[in-house]
Amino acid sequence: MNWKPNPFAIAGLAMMSIPIIAQAKIYTSVEQAQKILFPNKQLSKSPILITDDLQERMRQASSIRHPFQGDRIWKTADGSWLIVDEVVGKHEMITYAVGINSKGSILGVEILEYVESYGYEVAEAQWRKQFIGKSAIDPIKLNQDIQNIGGATLSCKHLTDGVKRVTVLFEAALKAK
Repeated sequence: MNWKPNPFAIAGLAMMSIPIIAQAKIYTSVEQAQKILFPNKQLSKSPILITDDLQERMRQASSIRHPFQGDRIWKTADGSWLIVDEVVGKHEMITYAVGINSKGSILGVEILEYVESYGYEVAEAQWRKQFIGKSAIDPIKLNQDIQNIGGATLSCKHLTDGVKRVTVLFEAALKAK
């Protein structure tokens, strides 16, 4: 019996042996997000120490377990804030920026970097507009006051929870500064 390899089987095996690599999509830089959210305003870096107590308050409000880094915070002269954070989408990190005015209302959310191979719809302006005007007193919960996007549920949920924790950070640590 002569064995002849099936070309489709060989191609299939070759495809399975190639690792799937998600390519990072950079939507905007921190500097660009600053210009989008705070046009014509000067921002100064204003890092804070995130205590264990503050980290726990943010965790309880948002369910995000990934620790918040307090070194990516900027302030304007009028008391508004730009806060850069990251959350896990499904498997990879989503880096985003939130602009908050001096009263604690969200001015906007910008996606800086999105690595997942799907769920990128969270970067669309129409979805991100849902956060504008919300503050720590709002639920900021998926399927409650933030609508889900089919096929991007985990990215939507984690990003929504991340924005909630940023509003809690403002109320707990930045409002008085």
